[in-house]
Amino acid sequence: MNAQNADDLPLHAEFNPLIKPYLVITIGFSIAMTIIGLPVALIWFLGVGQWWARHYFEKLECVLSENSLRYRKGIIFQVEKTIPLENIQDVTFIEGPLLKRFHLSILKFETAGQSAGQAHDMKLIGIIDAHHYRSQILAARQALKRPRATAPAAMDAADRAQAEALRAIQKSLEEISALLKERLPKQ
Repeated sequence: MNAQNADDLPLHAEFNPLIKPYLVITIGFSIAMTIIGLPVALIWFLGVGQWWARHYFEKLECVLSENSLRYRKGIIFQVEKTIPLENIQDVTFIEGPLLKRFHLSILKFETAGQSAGQAHDMKLIGIIDAHHYRSQILAARQALKRPRATAPAAMDAADRAQAEALRAIQKSLEEISALLKERLPKQ
């Protein structure tokens, strides 16, 4: 991923291809946890898992824009979610022993108004240079929250009239102050 700043948006995340064997192994072992699941796990490891992981990887997409983070994942049940940046409270970076073995990490998004049932939809596994992407998301969120400075030329008529009135008030106060200084006895 290239070093980019908030002006270079939209920013497309790149995913590590090692997510494919990671998914095959983790899902396969989850299936094999029961005696009934052993034959299904065997089918999974012999080909279905590789097919599924390859197609899942091809569908992964994550795009950071000025106002939102949009991501898509899934094969049979596709999930496409757009999260407004102002709703993102935190982006958590998760890394564990198995994830490290595959050079992967998880970005978990905590949003305002999130219910417990939505939390699993808010995770992305395998973004290359996830620390940098996390920083870009937080920087874009911060830039969105920061008020834009208004140049004097861009002020509308009401703003100019208000500024002129404030200057007139300031001038009047300075004149009153000067008159009071003249009339008060010096001590």
